[in-house]
Amino acid sequence: MQIKTFRAKSMPQALELVRTELGPAATVLHAREVNASLLGRMWRGREYEIAATLDQRSSAAETVPPRISPAAAAYASEQPPTRPRQATIAVAEPPVRDPDLPSSQLAELEDMVQQFRARSQPPVAPAEPASLDSPASLVDLFGELIDRDVEEEVARELIEQLAGGNRDFDQPGDRAALRQLIEQQIATSGPVKLRPGQTRVVAVVGPTGVGKTTTIAKLAANLRLREGRRVGLITVDTYRIAAVEQLRTYADIIDLPLEVVGTPREMREAVARLQGYDVVFIDTAGRSPRDEVQIRELRSLLAEAAPDEVHLVLAAGSSSRSLVAATAQFAPAEVTHLLMTKLDEVEAPGVLLQLVRHTDLPLSYVTTGQHVPDDIEVANAAALAESLAAA
Repeated sequence: MQIKTFRAKSMPQALELVRTELGPAATVLHAREVNASLLGRMWRGREYEIAATLDQRSSAAETVPPRISPAAAAYASEQPPTRPRQATIAVAEPPVRDPDLPSSQLAELEDMVQQFRARSQPPVAPAEPASLDSPASLVDLFGELIDRDVEEEVARELIEQLAGGNRDFDQPGDRAALRQLIEQQIATSGPVKLRPGQTRVVAVVGPTGVGKTTTIAKLAANLRLREGRRVGLITVDTYRIAAVEQLRTYADIIDLPLEVVGTPREMREAVARLQGYDVVFIDTAGRSPRDEVQIRELRSLLAEAAPDEVHLVLAAGSSSRSLVAATAQFAPAEVTHLLMTKLDEVEAPGVLLQLVRHTDLPLSYVTTGQHVPDDIEVANAAALAESLAAA
């Protein structure tokens, strides 16, 4: 099954492109206005996008009932499974009235659909409902991935891999196969690696506001209170107001030593004083990934600490583009792991799939809230895949 994307200045033009290239039996998977914001329209003008597919195994005389994924089609509802086969583009009538979509846009879309249908071919004679070899289940899975913030390009590749597996469709195995594909793409590292008789130095870096200090408190508390490890803390977060006090409060509650440093020399001395502990966590100031001066300064400080692990902390609610950019821009800090925070703020971490395709860094931990020492887990690829492919 091949999925194609069409863009045009109006919805009728986009639908016409679908009809011209894929024919009247095409299935619309995803329809949206690209420049939906007022600023986007003023800057680039109106533009509409449709993702559509055609089951290449079906002939013109054997067209399966058109169907739209309820998750993918923002402007149309799913066709009932017993509806007679039709030789028209699969845009249901009437469109689902999304409460977030302005009524003027709904009316405009309805007019566009009616105009397009007027030019479409007449329906053919009724036939039996779709058989189990229809790719309808994959169409629905594609829509679910889009709804869970998976990039359209990534979702398309996953569905095409499933469609190319020469298996029967509409079977429970489709969802299980999708989970397996996703799981294979997510590399994990397990927890912080502690070695008897050695001090493990672990630095945490990342943009501002992603939860680095709270994450360090969770890691330190779990190792100290639940595993009985000797833990030391170092902070170089001297830019944000009350940042040192925040970590000092955690250190006092958990009964941990805390060193505050501001220069490379102080960093070297602090690490030396904490030798003999099982693990030393280094909390760094949030840096803008685009500020090369701050990134160089960060690298200089960490060079004196010679950390065994450097975890780049990223928030799950960020866009996939910003996450990919951050991994590249923090590369000079010699990052060794990824750590994803705020999974509780998103339905599913779909952006993670785009991120792992642009980096070889393994995922170490994920956090799901603000509670210390709870709301942190060792990253589990199977669990993350389940959240993205669950029914």
